[in-house]
Amino acid sequence: MAMTQTWNTADLVQKDKAYLLHPVSNLHQILETGPLVMARGDGIYLWDTDGKRYIDGFAGLWNVNVGHGRRELGQAMAEQVDDVAFVPTFFGLAAPPAIELAAKLADLFPGSINHFNFTSGGAESNETALKIARYYWFLKGKPEKLKILSRHMAYHGIAMGALAATGIPAYHQGFGPPTPGFTYLTAPYPYRNGDGLSEDEFVSKLVDELEQTIQQEGADTIAAFIGEPVQGAGGVVVPPDSYWTAVAEVLKKHEILLIADEVICGFGRTGKMFGMETYNFSPDIASFAKGVTSGYIPLGGVGVSDDVFDVMAAPDRMFMHGFTYSGHPVACATALRNIQIIEEEELPANAASSGAFLLEELRRLLGDHPNVGNIRGKGLMLFVEVVSDRGTKAKFDPAENIGGKLQSVIRGKGLIVRASNDGIAIAPPLIITREQSSEVASIIVETVHEVLG
Repeated sequence: MAMTQTWNTADLVQKDKAYLLHPVSNLHQILETGPLVMARGDGIYLWDTDGKRYIDGFAGLWNVNVGHGRRELGQAMAEQVDDVAFVPTFFGLAAPPAIELAAKLADLFPGSINHFNFTSGGAESNETALKIARYYWFLKGKPEKLKILSRHMAYHGIAMGALAATGIPAYHQGFGPPTPGFTYLTAPYPYRNGDGLSEDEFVSKLVDELEQTIQQEGADTIAAFIGEPVQGAGGVVVPPDSYWTAVAEVLKKHEILLIADEVICGFGRTGKMFGMETYNFSPDIASFAKGVTSGYIPLGGVGVSDDVFDVMAAPDRMFMHGFTYSGHPVACATALRNIQIIEEEELPANAASSGAFLLEELRRLLGDHPNVGNIRGKGLMLFVEVVSDRGTKAKFDPAENIGGKLQSVIRGKGLIVRASNDGIAIAPPLIITREQSSEVASIIVETVHEVLG
């Protein structure tokens, strides 16, 4: 497809270096190398300002589920702007799209998650979920239930409360003292944490740790446990199949709320509409964002169970929480059309089948490489973990800059993924075909051989 506009790449790079502050980036390195500037997208593909084509193997930031260039979504935005661009949901106000989206989500979410508060993204969603958990216990006459259980390797966003739940040390360095009241448990990461154990033994070990932590902290001081069904940014940690049902049982016994962070997993990525369906558990609170609009416009939200809502709806109480753009009509209209595409095109099922094929291809082609320690995935969330020594599982020395080398080579071959010293995270749009998945696998295999031998 021809470029629709001619860009001056050198001018854009110069302006970027002068004015744009990039998140989760080595700012010094960007000053030296400049950004890779993407100008257009169609399906699973992106084109840079020089006209080079790439496969978007990371779906933007795990979020472009229906692929790029869906004119239906632009049309939904335009039609809503023509009606009304903005109406708040504060003070008992609402616009039709916010109401219709809440109703649609109640139909989609399993269990009794039937009431929705909207945000602008994942971090705001997790901030909201954590606050609601504490507020619930406050209204129940148990204001001392404040602590939050999270997990190492978890990513829940980088606003201060969400950051406190994030169990990845790099995100905390230099941003002041940690927010109190958060305790981290072992990630359900069989490759490094379950050595020598069967799946049942590993789950039993994790459940024992959870029980001991609750006993140590005191169940009467713990508000909630927050977890991604599959941990995403922390390295695509795929839990044992029985993990979530076992955890949910313990939490229910001790009267601790369960928050499912569906920000990445939700809207098809794990092979079902939600990660909680993939692992067959029912949370009390669920946060979401990203795939709800496929990234076309910022939107997130939190769903709560009937029980949580009934407590929040106590007489003479104001729910003193919200964001200006909670339930933005244009975003909600986009989400409704996006969800329609996900359902009509059966994208969760395609994520399951394409993801299984891609995982099998990667294992077939890289499974015996001396520097590949583990290849794992669920749906279209996959990870190729690299190691300096397969026998000891030793990581590469950061000074070797393996992540930077992998990223440079893989981009040179026309694929965008997230590469780090730990390996390669892959999460393409849910529309990817088997043929395209095969091409992604080939590029990753070529890159691993080129960088690691």
